[in-house]
Amino acid sequence: MEEKIKNLIKNALKNLGIKGADFIVEHPDDLKNGDYSTNVALIYGSILKFEKGHPREFAKKIKQEMMKNLPLEINRVEIALTGFINFRLSKEFFADRLQTILKEKDKFGKNKKLKGQKIMVEYTDPNPFKEFHIGHLMSNTVGEVISRLVEWNGAEVKRANYQGDVGIHVAKAIWGILQKKDQSIDSIQSSAQAYIQGVTAYEENEKAKEEIKEINKKIYNRSDSEINKIYNQGKKLSLEHFEKIYKKLGTKFDFYFFESEVGDEGKEIVEEFLNKEVFKKSDGAIIFEGEKYGLHTRVFLNSEGLPTYEAKELGLVKNKYKKYKFDTSISVTGNEINEYFKVLLKVMEFVLPNLAKKIKHISHGMLRLPTGKMGSRTGNVITGESLIQDMEKLALDKIKSSNREFTEKEIKEISEIISVGAIKYSILKQSIGKDIIFDFKKSLSFEGDSGPYLQYSYVRALSVTEKSEIKSSSKNFTNKNIELEHLLYRFPKVIERAMNNYAPNYVVTYLIELAKSFNNFYNNSKIIGSPEESYYLALTKAFAQVLKNGLTVLSIKTPEKM
Repeated sequence: MEEKIKNLIKNALKNLGIKGADFIVEHPDDLKNGDYSTNVALIYGSILKFEKGHPREFAKKIKQEMMKNLPLEINRVEIALTGFINFRLSKEFFADRLQTILKEKDKFGKNKKLKGQKIMVEYTDPNPFKEFHIGHLMSNTVGEVISRLVEWNGAEVKRANYQGDVGIHVAKAIWGILQKKDQSIDSIQSSAQAYIQGVTAYEENEKAKEEIKEINKKIYNRSDSEINKIYNQGKKLSLEHFEKIYKKLGTKFDFYFFESEVGDEGKEIVEEFLNKEVFKKSDGAIIFEGEKYGLHTRVFLNSEGLPTYEAKELGLVKNKYKKYKFDTSISVTGNEINEYFKVLLKVMEFVLPNLAKKIKHISHGMLRLPTGKMGSRTGNVITGESLIQDMEKLALDKIKSSNREFTEKEIKEISEIISVGAIKYSILKQSIGKDIIFDFKKSLSFEGDSGPYLQYSYVRALSVTEKSEIKSSSKNFTNKNIELEHLLYRFPKVIERAMNNYAPNYVVTYLIELAKSFNNFYNNSKIIGSPEESYYLALTKAFAQVLKNGLTVLSIKTPEKM
């Protein structure tokens, strides 16, 4: 419909003797301003200094030309005082869109804008020997939705997870484990506690610091059987634990990359380009002087000749491309490493120029609790798992107090769906670059701006369709003005816009507006037993389908009961 309106305007301009067509056609934020709106009269009215210099006068001329060939889908064309031209669509158009939604079902909203594109999205990236904290939960939520937006726009997507299985943090954890009598790891928590012990010792005890450095070397060259045994056990335990969390969050990765697999290649790249003056030696280390490019200096090989995280990233990019010949590789990380990533991308321009063009970095803010920021190195960390468990308990109490009849199995399933959905919604409802203060009470509210509100709206719609024995139909449409009609057909455009801007919050904002519109319709209209029952049922089914599709994009499950 948008293209049809654009062509209508272009033809009107052509008839007025105007070449070119640099204007916008979009959905206005306020439905009072119609279903589509264009700024064409403001753009050309100003340039041409039309009668009295007012865009509104030019808008009248454009409207006059458009009315000669107005499509059936357009009911009215209106001119605002400011000069915007607003279009109101016909009831036949809405009935046709309703039929499309009911026919396409879970495919409604998908497009082929990125067809043929191969895109890898890397996100979550928890490190073995450390706990899965709320920062990883944030990254997983954002990365999964970016992956789904890319898929819904027609691209082939591969999900990747890059994990630090070597490095000084692992050496600190293993040092802490070696201090125990049995020198074993029985849980991810015991590994994390050993890491904290190692961090403290490294900073406060010179002897322990040297021991940890020695352990770090042995981890790299796999030269010590005792350390290898602890390392293998701890890594296996960590990865198994992470998989349980991924399953609960609804993420399945296609590729797993590890620092231990990319370090050597990263080191080779740095050493090769040291001779080509990209890098330079400094105090025994090899660095990149970022100040030359308005950035900062980073170490790529340390004084012991070991590759740093920066060098490993170079090896990672090459390994990614070997495994999957991507057109674009998106890395989702916290915004605290934005400056680091700028340096990395600049280095890639010199050492991996062809791949550098294919790299996209998306950063998100921090997830915080009212008590402030947490860090695993000091032990005051809130794990992603504990946050989910706390939310599940609150959801469980809420469901049990609702006096609805559920089995124990249903209560458990519903509480998990609601709690995970509430967390994800809280993360996605605003621009992904901003920090989030997580509010337990608001996030679990069944009213207003929350995930459970959307889930409850979906369940409400299902209950309506289950009560009727009449077959739904979009053909028996009513002439009443129903706000819900004006929103449902917009969903595909929302998905496209969210992808173009890497902005999941566009989908969230749309779904909240859609749910509020449906609930207003539900509260003020008699659906079952009304003369318009078949059409109202079609409208309700279409709402449930679009809402479910939107929540699927957001990786939020929809319960059948609530």
